[in-house]
Amino acid sequence: MSDVFKTLLNLRSLRAVAREEFTLEQLQEALEKLQTVVAERKEAEAESRQAEKEKEEKLKAYRQMLIADGIDPEELLATLADTPKKSKRTPRPAKYKFTVDGEDRTWTGQGRMPAPLREAIENEGKSLDDFLI
Repeated sequence: MSDVFKTLLNLRSLRAVAREEFTLEQLQEALEKLQTVVAERKEAEAESRQAEKEKEEKLKAYRQMLIADGIDPEELLATLADTPKKSKRTPRPAKYKFTVDGEDRTWTGQGRMPAPLREAIENEGKSLDDFLI
């Protein structure tokens, strides 16, 4: 919380600042602006509560329509939960094979080229075709 709000929310601090730094006209102007902000906030929260209330009423109405048609809402939820999810694609087969510290490693040719493979191509003059499986 900023120092300004700490001062506004503490009555002693607010009185001290008001006596030392502000005229009565400035305090009156600040009060009017603060009242405007509070009124706007109240209105926004009332609208939010109203929207939530309307949503709840719609959900209740839909539930009653489902029950009237002989559909249990729990059945509907279970049906929605059973929808198949997007399957992962199958992993690509390795295309290149190289050795690092006596251990064979592979690379599909997708993504960033492994550092040992890149070094072999750049420093040892080898070609990527030399590593094809």
